[in-house]
Amino acid sequence: MRTLTELAFDNRFARLGDVFSTAIEPQPLDDPQLVVASPAAMALLDLPPSEADEPLFTQLFSGHKIWATAEPRAMVYSGHQFGAYNPQLGDGRGLLLGEVRNEAGQYWDLHLKGAGLTPYSRMGDGRAVLRSSIREFLASEHLHALGIPSSRALCVTASSTTVYRERPERGAMLLRLAPSHVRFGHFEFFYYTRQHEALRQLLDHVIGAHFAECLEHPEPYRAFFREVLERTASLIAHWQAYGFCHGVMNTDNMSILGITFDFGPYAFLDDFDARLICNHSDDSGRYSFENQVPIAHWNLAALAQALTPFVAVEALQETLALFLPLYQAQWLDLMRRRLGLTRAEDGDQALVQRLLGLMQESAVDYTGFFRELGERAPGEALARLREDFVDLAGFDRWAADYQARVAAEAGEQAARRARMHAVNPRYILRNYLAQQVIEAAERGDYAPVRELHAVLSRPFDEQPGRERYAERPPEWGKHLAISCSS
Repeated sequence: MRTLTELAFDNRFARLGDVFSTAIEPQPLDDPQLVVASPAAMALLDLPPSEADEPLFTQLFSGHKIWATAEPRAMVYSGHQFGAYNPQLGDGRGLLLGEVRNEAGQYWDLHLKGAGLTPYSRMGDGRAVLRSSIREFLASEHLHALGIPSSRALCVTASSTTVYRERPERGAMLLRLAPSHVRFGHFEFFYYTRQHEALRQLLDHVIGAHFAECLEHPEPYRAFFREVLERTASLIAHWQAYGFCHGVMNTDNMSILGITFDFGPYAFLDDFDARLICNHSDDSGRYSFENQVPIAHWNLAALAQALTPFVAVEALQETLALFLPLYQAQWLDLMRRRLGLTRAEDGDQALVQRLLGLMQESAVDYTGFFRELGERAPGEALARLREDFVDLAGFDRWAADYQARVAAEAGEQAARRARMHAVNPRYILRNYLAQQVIEAAERGDYAPVRELHAVLSRPFDEQPGRERYAERPPEWGKHLAISCSS
């Protein structure tokens, strides 16, 4: 293990030069206070949990101090936002502090959100608020615990600095980690500004640092695009299987690594609703839950366009055609596991779709259904779950088909229960739970967010004394309006 002062920086992206980012120092927050830290994320940097108790920890992650070998840079990129191209975006309130190489040889970007004005802040103030910082922290670490690829969150630091959004709020900083913070929008920026040599340099950097296996392919850039597509298909399959709605799938919010990235007005499904729009600014429903699959495909097409100087259009089109089959296969495999099925059969797609249709019609709690289904023997569990459905005849037909499917696979209930509970969480990050701990934190009480983080870090485990975190949400908690404002 290391101390904070012993972190080893090797700033590969910074060495690309000023074409790709701008050197700038973070602007400190007033009266910084540590809100919450993730021991699991700290371990990625070989930091023991005790380091979070050191005054230096809060000083570093509130902009008051910086490592001598860090090289803070604001990255430039562009992107399609709600389908319209925005020619220049960039890190408007975040800084890539540098890249840390851990003892296992892994590289982790340290990215500080809410670090103040940059050349890319446009009309913004360069700040983040406590509310959104807590939401991103909780989601990042919870998704990872669920087995869903995500950027990570090291800590949240609050302050007495006032930030103005719809109302005055407390300013905060979030330190997030990822192997890379390069987005689809990075490639779009250099393509649309016709800086093709810089685009090639970016491609070579990203492939060499994160996709080295593509260098063995006769067409490395084509192989790179396929790998990005496969990772993105897998990511979206996990989102859809676990009921995660991102809310702002702009191309500048799409990670080149296929991880969940840039959290805004996200939501996990409470009652199953494929038409859920979790961003109240999304008037057209472009980023609704059911649209995440076609939007991911659309975003990959936008990335493909940016690669046309180096990859034949026909090759890119052939690769794009793989997205839906890859997504479908992975999503169906995940749903089989959630249903406790161990082998594939031809009727599985219809079985899952029929269930989702029934859940939609009856507003059934999505997380609770699957957990309850594995808790008892199929007949007993289905008899209990039947009470939640409106179309009883339709549910009975589905239940009979499901029971026959389970019976054909045989196996003991204890093994089935263990298998299903390993993939069906007991605890999920519901919006009302996040709202409750945010309100406490805004009053200066950080104990609730720390406890919720601890619960969500073990989502599949029974946690005696914490049963209230697994309860269905109250009606007021199902319809919280979340905006992009942060």
